[in-house]
Amino acid sequence: MLEFLPKEVRDGLDLARKRDRKRQSRLRVQVGEAVFPVLRLWDEGLELDAGLTPHLRGLVDVYDGSRHIAQCLIVASSVENGRLVCGFKRSTSVTQGPALDYWRDENGPVALLPKA
Repeated sequence: MLEFLPKEVRDGLDLARKRDRKRQSRLRVQVGEAVFPVLRLWDEGLELDAGLTPHLRGLVDVYDGSRHIAQCLIVASSVENGRLVCGFKRSTSVTQGPALDYWRDENGPVALLPKA
C-alpha cells in the first residue's frame, strides 16, 4: 500500500517510525566510550540505526537505561533498509550477585548461629 504514496511521503513516514522507536526504546549499546541506541533486541542479535552506528564487531555491553543487562560478542553485521543488523556469537546475561559454586537448598537455613 505504501508503494502508491509519493517518495517524499514514504521517506517522512520512515523517519517518523525511526524517531518513535528511538523514543520508546531505553536499550543502548556501549562500545568503549561510544553509545548507540538499540532499535530492536532478540536472542540472536540486535538492530541499530545504520546512519548513527559504524559496523560493530567484538565485545559490547547492552544497557536498559542505567542497568547493565548483557554482554554480547558480535560476529556479523549487515545493513538492511537503513538498519544495522548485528548477530551474536554469545550473549551473557549480567547477574546482580556473585555466581554460586554450590547448590543452595530452598528450605535451608539463612544463617548459622555459633555455639553459646
